[in-house]
Amino acid sequence: MRTITLIIVHCSANKAGSTLRMADTDRYHRSLGWKGCGYHYVIPTDGTIERGRPEELVGAHCRNHNRHSIGVAYIGGLAGDGKTPCDTRTEAQKRALRTLLSELHKKYPKALIVGHCDLDPHKPYCPGFSVVDAMLNVEC
Repeated sequence: MRTITLIIVHCSANKAGSTLRMADTDRYHRSLGWKGCGYHYVIPTDGTIERGRPEELVGAHCRNHNRHSIGVAYIGGLAGDGKTPCDTRTEAQKRALRTLLSELHKKYPKALIVGHCDLDPHKPYCPGFSVVDAMLNVEC
């Protein structure tokens, strides 16, 4: 079993209102030569929590941190122009993300919940909001 010390939140870097789902992310990541979806969970705009890579497997979502982390991504993160980074989470995504992070934090109580941008200076806009501020009141 892997030791999980981080739960990392991402955006998929798709424009607001995108209808993509985990299966689309999986197909895209496989086209890059990966073993499948690099995230462990994906949350489409309707707020469904979809499983990606099994938690027991190392993800492919944050360089130098994959071995000891769980990756969670919401679909979105870019304005309607498809270029401008912003928080595009729907209310359903916000609720689902809080629920999922609460469940994961109960399962991995020593893991820090952070945004991709907190670990990678090359990704300053991912996930498009301050995860630390947004998760201050997550029930654990």
